[in-house]
Amino acid sequence: MINTNNLDEARKQIQKLKKEGERVIVLAQDDDFNRKIFENKDVDLVVGLEFNKKDYLKQRNSGLNEITARLAKKNNIKILVDIEKISKLDRIEKSRVLARVRQNIELCKRVGCKMVILGSASKQDVMSFFLTFKGSTRQAKESFLNN
Repeated sequence: MINTNNLDEARKQIQKLKKEGERVIVLAQDDDFNRKIFENKDVDLVVGLEFNKKDYLKQRNSGLNEITARLAKKNNIKILVDIEKISKLDRIEKSRVLARVRQNIELCKRVGCKMVILGSASKQDVMSFFLTFKGSTRQAKESFLNN
């Protein structure tokens, strides 16, 4: 997993992992960094979009917008949701993060980018998770199969 704020260093690590034939997973940072990562075709997964964000007055900052979602679809980048990390949060922060996840699921449903659930969830749990958060059954099946 690539965890750096420096874009040049992240690109070097992406190229290194791609040469080794490993899966490239990038931890999301600020919006500009995420946009550049979504423009890179060598990235496989982006994780943590919904964490460490400050919401606006009348809108949630889920870390994913229409442009980055379309870039993710175009470059075949999957959005990773870490259920284990969400379950360890306190109640207030958990509700905020789950609201951001819901927004991301709806956006991915509309645009067509793929999401993957990380955690020890059964197939039934993944299906329930997506259907509860306004996802489609197609999204739920694809996220479980690619896990």
